[in-house]
Amino acid sequence: MKVNIKLDNKSTNSYLVYINELEKIELDTKVAIVTNPTVSALHVDTLLSKIKARECHVITVPDGEKYKNFETVNFILEECFTKRLDRKSILIALGGGVIGDMTGFVASIYQRGIDFIQVPTTLLAQVDASVGGKTGINNKFGKNLVGAFWQPRAVYCETNFLKTLPKREFSAGVAEIIKMAITFDKDFFQWLETNSLHVEENLQLAINKCIDIKADVVARDEREEGIRAVLNYGHTFAHVIENETKYSKYLHGEAVAIGIVMANVLASKLDLLSEEESQRITSLLKKYDLPVTYPIDSVEKFYDTFFLDKKSFNKKIKFILPHKIGNFCIKDDIKKDILLSVLGEFK
Repeated sequence: MKVNIKLDNKSTNSYLVYINELEKIELDTKVAIVTNPTVSALHVDTLLSKIKARECHVITVPDGEKYKNFETVNFILEECFTKRLDRKSILIALGGGVIGDMTGFVASIYQRGIDFIQVPTTLLAQVDASVGGKTGINNKFGKNLVGAFWQPRAVYCETNFLKTLPKREFSAGVAEIIKMAITFDKDFFQWLETNSLHVEENLQLAINKCIDIKADVVARDEREEGIRAVLNYGHTFAHVIENETKYSKYLHGEAVAIGIVMANVLASKLDLLSEEESQRITSLLKKYDLPVTYPIDSVEKFYDTFFLDKKSFNKKIKFILPHKIGNFCIKDDIKKDILLSVLGEFK
């Protein structure tokens, strides 16, 4: 199956997402695969067997969100220069969202920009992070605050790679699937309630559905100036949680699951979401053993950290909230006392 990412931006080419169609990648140039030791041990030989290029190098970086920083980016850059990659060379991201985000960012700045290809190996990356061209790294102020919009040349999603995922990593990806269903497709949400993603056929259908949703959103809003912001449902809260726990306690999808629950509490206070709908969402998250609570130490500190979010503007923070299941609204006028009240429920 192929999904075409159609972009209106004339400076950016459209590209294809290939689902279970990784046969051969023929590239008449130098190639460098960026990966980590865990993924490399499992999948790099498979990928190398599919690539035909002038030269093919492997660049291995440490595994984990805490390494998604300038130091690792500089290491990748130095490896690219050492291997004498040029402006026609191509980087290939083999890994999850961390690898994809960093590789894309390096591609956007190496010799003022070179092509890269996404080969996501986690469920979260396949249904969300690998599609759409958002790249970046973290710093002490927050998540993905340094980066660039840099679209990949192609994306190859292979469900066989998911068979080696640990249970937590799988569930973290499910959180992003649930996120898309809540905000964009009521029927899809109801389908998720009654079908298990541990069944391979169901998982394939869910991946296809999410990529279709993401493709439509990116085509309409490549640079997140409107509807694409909706994909950040749950993330405004999640990014604060990740920052407070120094990216070491929760996987990104786990933090998003908690963020979804927090956003739902806010939506309920604004009469956008019923208690019954909120409970249905929480139950679906729990079905995949995702965390749904977080002990906030300082409500004021948590609130202040909101303003480091990329969506903040003119001292206002933008919240993506569900408006019943299957729809959404965007709010940037929520009063501080309401937000403090929501956060207080998690203290």
